[in-house]
Amino acid sequence: MSASDLQTPIEYLKGVGPNRAALLRSELGIKTYQDLLHHFPHRYIDKTKYYTISELVKSSAEVQIVGKIVHLKSVPMKRGSRLVATFADETGKMELVWFRGHKYLQENLKLNAPYVIFGKVNFYSGIFSMPHPELELLSEHEQNIRVAMQPVYPSTEKLAKANITNRIISKLVQQIFMQSGKNFAETLSPSLLSQLALIDRGTAMFTIHFPESPQLLAKAQYRLKFEELFFIQLQLIHKNLLHKAKIKGFVFNTVGEQFNEFYSKHLPFDLTNAQKHVLKEIRHNMGTGAQMNRLLQGDVGSGKTIVALMTMLIAIDNGYQACLMAPTEILAIQHYQGISELLEPMDIKVALLTGSTKTAERRILHEGLRDGSVHILLGTHALIEDTVQFKNLGLAIIDEQHRFGVAQRSKLWKKNSLPPHVLVMTATPIPRTLAMTLYGDLDVSVIDELPPGRKAIKTVHRYDSNRLKVFKFMRDEIQKGRQIYVVYPLIQESATLDYKDLMDGYESVAREFPAPEFQISIVHGQMKPADKEYEMNRFVKGETHIMVATTVIEVGVNVPNASVMVIESAERFGLSQLHQLRGRVGRGADQSYCILMTGSKLGNDSKTRMQTMTSTNDGFEIAEVDLKLRGPGDLMGTQQSGILQLKVADLIRDNDLLNIARSYAQELLKKDPNLSQSDNLPIARAFAKMMKHKSLWNYIS
Repeated sequence: MSASDLQTPIEYLKGVGPNRAALLRSELGIKTYQDLLHHFPHRYIDKTKYYTISELVKSSAEVQIVGKIVHLKSVPMKRGSRLVATFADETGKMELVWFRGHKYLQENLKLNAPYVIFGKVNFYSGIFSMPHPELELLSEHEQNIRVAMQPVYPSTEKLAKANITNRIISKLVQQIFMQSGKNFAETLSPSLLSQLALIDRGTAMFTIHFPESPQLLAKAQYRLKFEELFFIQLQLIHKNLLHKAKIKGFVFNTVGEQFNEFYSKHLPFDLTNAQKHVLKEIRHNMGTGAQMNRLLQGDVGSGKTIVALMTMLIAIDNGYQACLMAPTEILAIQHYQGISELLEPMDIKVALLTGSTKTAERRILHEGLRDGSVHILLGTHALIEDTVQFKNLGLAIIDEQHRFGVAQRSKLWKKNSLPPHVLVMTATPIPRTLAMTLYGDLDVSVIDELPPGRKAIKTVHRYDSNRLKVFKFMRDEIQKGRQIYVVYPLIQESATLDYKDLMDGYESVAREFPAPEFQISIVHGQMKPADKEYEMNRFVKGETHIMVATTVIEVGVNVPNASVMVIESAERFGLSQLHQLRGRVGRGADQSYCILMTGSKLGNDSKTRMQTMTSTNDGFEIAEVDLKLRGPGDLMGTQQSGILQLKVADLIRDNDLLNIARSYAQELLKKDPNLSQSDNLPIARAFAKMMKHKSLWNYIS
C-alpha cells in the first residue's frame, strides 16, 4: 500500500462512515488508515479452543462457544431494563445479557442462526450467563483472518456504548490488510535488517495485529520497537548536527582577564574534577563558531552556579553580556546575592530584574543593558519582556529549565541578530534513558560529584508514633544553634485541606516549641508575596528557628545554617520532590538530617520510595527508581508527557533497545550524513516523510 493511500481519511474505509469516523477521531485520535494500523493491540487472547456449555466452570476466564440464540426478552429493572437471550448448544443452555444497545441488538440479532460468542462467564442462581458478549455469525467467523492469538485493542467507554467493539476495530484493521495485501514500504536499510536479523515491515505490521504464535509476535514487536526508537534518535541527532552546521554562534576564543582573576584570586573553593571537565566542554563548545546548546545536569548542591558564573566570565572576556533566567523571584534574588558577593572585588556590574523591580530602577537598568555597562543580568521571566534590550547578549543561561515553556525560552534567543550561546541547567536529575530521548538534540554535561567537605545528608524514616522522639531531636539541634524546616505536602485539588493540615501542624509545633524561647516562621501558597518574603527573610537571617511550610521552599532558599528537614506525610510526595526538598539542607559544614514522617500503613510504592530515600543520596539513582515507579509521562510533568506517548516501544522496559537504536543512528549519520547512499534510501524516504509531518520530537528543546 502506498504512503499516500495510508493517508486516506478513515471515513472512507468500508464499515466506518462519518459517525464512526468522528468517534474514532475524538476518542482515539485515529484520523487516517495509517493511524488505525498504528493503533496496536495492548494484549492478546488465545481463541484456539471452543467450549461447550456443559464444560463451563466458575472462573473469571474468557471463553468461546458456538451455539444459537433460541429466545430473546426484555426484563424490567429499577432503572431501565436489560435484554436477556437464551443461548443453547447441544449440551445445554445459558443466558446472554445486555444492559445497553437494546434497539440495535433487537433489530440485528438472528434467532436460531449459529453464532460464535466470546466473553467472561458469570454463575448466578444456578445458571451461567455472559454479559455483553462479543458476537459473530459462524459464517462470518469462518471467513475472517484466523489467528490463534486474538488482538485486544485499547478502547474507551464511549466507543463501547456506540457499539464500536474490539471485534469491530479488529475487522477494520483486517479490511486495510485485505486492500493492501501486506505491501508496506520498507523503512530500514537492507544492511540494518540483516545486521539485527529484523523481519520486513509488512510482515511485522501484519503479525503485531494477527500473530500466529508468541514467537512471531516477539519478532514483530522487536522490529517495530527498534524502528520507532531508531527514527526518534535519528531525528534528534540529525537536528543537533544541523544546528551545529547551520546556526552560527559567537566565537569566544579568549579566556581572559576576568576569568583568570576570578579563578586565581576569588574562587572560594577548589573546583571538583567534574566541574573542571564541564567547563572544558563548555569552553570548547563556545569556541567553535556554532551556537552552543547544552544541558547541564547536576544534583542539588553539586556546584552548577559556579560553573554558570565562570561561563558568564568567558562571555564578558570576549566583550559580550550574559543573563541568567530563574523560575521564581526567590531563586533569582538568591542567584543575584550569591553572584554579586563573589564578584564584589571585581569591576563587573551585576543587575537584577524581577516583577517587583520599580519603574525608576527599570529605566536605569534598561539603559545600562543597552549601553553595555551592565555585564550580567539575573532575573525571572521579566527578562524576556520586549522592553529588555541588550547591547550584545552573548550567553543565556536558564535555571530549572523545565519550568519554562518553549515559547518563553525562544524569546531570549531573539534578543540578538546572532543567537546567544545557551546553557540550560537542571537540578532535577534525569535518567540517562530519558535524557537521551528528551534532550537528544542538546549536548549534555553532568556534574556527578559533590564538592569536598560536603557531608552526606543522613536520611531516616520515622512513623507518626515516633513523633515525640523527633521533637526531642529537633530541640537538641536548635540548642546547637541549627535551624529546621518542617514541610507539609501540597495537593493542588484541595487547597482548603492543605491549609488545615498546615495549620494543624503549625499549632502542634508551636505547642511543642513555645515562644518566646522559640521563634517559628510559616510560609504557604495562600500568603501575599510580600508576607512570604518577610517570613523567608526572617528564617534566612536566623531570626526564626523553625520554618513550617508547604513546598514553596522546594526550589531556591539557601540557608547553610538549616541542618534538619522534616517532611510530613512523606508518602504523599514523589521521589524527585523528596530529593529536591532534602537538598535544602546539607549546605553548610555541619552534619544535616532529613526525617521522613509517614503513617504506619504504606502501599508498596510508598515503601519503595522511603527505602530509596534512606539508602541513597544519588539523584540519578533516585531518578531511575522514579522512572520505573511513575513512567516517563508523569516524570516530565504535563508539559512534556505528550511527547512520550510512544506507539509500541516503552522507555523503561526497552532501555537496552533504545541504546542500540541510538548507536546505530549515530553510526549511520557519521558515515552517511545526508542519507544519500543507495542502501540507505528506504531510511531517507521514511525520514523525509517524518520531517514533513513535523513530528513532536522537533519541538522538544
